[in-house]
Amino acid sequence: MSNNLTMIKAITQALDQEMEKDNQVLLFGEDIGKNGGVFRATESLQEKYGKDRVSDTPLAESAIGGLGIGLAVQGFRPVLEIQYFSFVYEVMDSIAGQMARQRYRTGGQIDMPIVVRAATGGGVYAAEMHADSLEGLMAQSPGLKVVMPSTAYDAKGLLTAAMRDDDPVIFLEHMKLYRSFYEDVPFEQYEIELGKANVSRPGRDITIIAYGAMARTALQAAEELQAEGIDAEVIDLRTIAPIDLETLITSVEKTGHVVVVQEAQRQAGIGHQIISELSQRAILFLEAPPYLVASPDTIYPFGLIEDEWLPASHDIVDAAIKTLEF
Repeated sequence: MSNNLTMIKAITQALDQEMEKDNQVLLFGEDIGKNGGVFRATESLQEKYGKDRVSDTPLAESAIGGLGIGLAVQGFRPVLEIQYFSFVYEVMDSIAGQMARQRYRTGGQIDMPIVVRAATGGGVYAAEMHADSLEGLMAQSPGLKVVMPSTAYDAKGLLTAAMRDDDPVIFLEHMKLYRSFYEDVPFEQYEIELGKANVSRPGRDITIIAYGAMARTALQAAEELQAEGIDAEVIDLRTIAPIDLETLITSVEKTGHVVVVQEAQRQAGIGHQIISELSQRAILFLEAPPYLVASPDTIYPFGLIEDEWLPASHDIVDAAIKTLEF
């Protein structure tokens, strides 16, 4: 049985069903209780499970991170919400300094089954310091798994897998995707393995690698390229730490050309890491240099010009054609 859901509703369903299955799962964050969170991801969950399991916190991200660590040490499986991921700097020590290394420093005696949920990304004209793409900070912190879904189906399956994982998982939800589409999502629980990319569109001429909202933009670009007679393969990373290099290399061996797309600035994100890995591991199959499509290396702009600043499908199309004509 399936239901037609937005991505935010798929996330809510994943949280609800796992809380019902496992009473060690606890939710907490700013305004997630009675209000259901600023995006209503936890709507009605406090009413269903009570304030002991779905609780509001003070406006203090560092305290939220510390609470998550303490609960995990005691055997709980906390799911904490950082309202906007741009506020992650306030909790970086808890995440990168403590959660990420706890299993190592204790010789595997203490697990860190923590999920850090947060809204991220631009295109919604949010206030300043609310739309930054900071996933690269997390992906470059060893000991963390980092997930960025682009579909409702993936969001539910990946979040379920994240809540059952014994490592800390950073689960980033693009704000623009929350309510911009509906998809059929199975009602019953299911998991999507972390660390496995999805070939969302098979093709033979060029590989386009993307994640988050850009995975959908890449599919749009692939349709535009098809009109030009170019058959693009699109890979949605889904998990950006660890990266599924096996799937990427298999695709590049077939197409010989690759474009990597990210919303983050060129100096940020994980685009350069992917290009570096492919250049080292698949250089003999590449017929042209890999191309990176990204936002400019500037501070995230005010909403008035963000549509000009963010990568668009035509940027991906131009990059693909340049790569193929090299």
